[in-house]
Amino acid sequence: MPSPYTSTVNDLIAGSFGGAAQVIVGQPLDTIKTRAQTAPEGMFKGPMDILVKTLRNEGFLALYKGMASPLLGIAGVNSLLFASYAASKRVVSPFPDKSIKQIALAGGMAGFVNAVLASPVEMFKVRMQAQYGAATDQRLRDVAREMWREWGFKQGIMRGYWATVAREIPAYAGFYSAFEFSKRQFQAHYGQQIPVWALLASGSTGGIAYWLSSYPLDVVKSRIQLRSTPPTARPWTYINGELRSVVAEGGFWKSVLMLASPSAGLFRGLTPSLLRSIPAAASTFAAYELTRDFLRESTGA
Repeated sequence: MPSPYTSTVNDLIAGSFGGAAQVIVGQPLDTIKTRAQTAPEGMFKGPMDILVKTLRNEGFLALYKGMASPLLGIAGVNSLLFASYAASKRVVSPFPDKSIKQIALAGGMAGFVNAVLASPVEMFKVRMQAQYGAATDQRLRDVAREMWREWGFKQGIMRGYWATVAREIPAYAGFYSAFEFSKRQFQAHYGQQIPVWALLASGSTGGIAYWLSSYPLDVVKSRIQLRSTPPTARPWTYINGELRSVVAEGGFWKSVLMLASPSAGLFRGLTPSLLRSIPAAASTFAAYELTRDFLRESTGA
């Protein structure tokens, strides 16, 4: 009988493949999203303007700016995520069949655990993506050295941790529950082994739910991580304060109803995020599931 250790290792390996696929496929639109969230007011007219100006001023490879951080860290991040999710499902219920509510709870638990690695990876990525091709732009190692030297581990490397936690819990509750719901609908028609295209479609649904569940908190997280100085108040206070600042910039109802300008409001950058989520989440789930199935057949766990 295969040991739980073997199963966990398989989850870690499959998560690494899923994470790598996500970064490679989704990085260009992620760069556009981050710049939409963090650029000074009036710098860009919208996502398409960001794309055009980035290509014109910095070249195509600028769309992959900041990719080194998630590509180096994504193996650990996604391995931890999928392994935590598998463990959380066992905690939520020892029975194999779980309701969508139980799936959402397990996803939120996994998101909480995942934040410890996701936060520094995201912080470095955001700070790299917010450089616009100036002579003073820094490499990843320079950013890491500066954050460590000036602010240390807690206020530098882990800046924005609690904002990341606040984002990850609803994000992964939505991510996994939407994926599982869609997958079950396909299984009702095709049986347990659904076609690859159905797996991709289920992953895309999960990716869209991820952003719709948490997007304003992602805007807050990016802004906090990009600031020149770390927050000094309690987590709830500075997260709430940043939310208020974002709403003030875009107007309350315009922010809530997504009527604010593309460079303001709670949903600034949402369009490229949703566009990115379809191929990125689809490739993540497909790579994870296919790798996991292969390992299950090879090891029996």
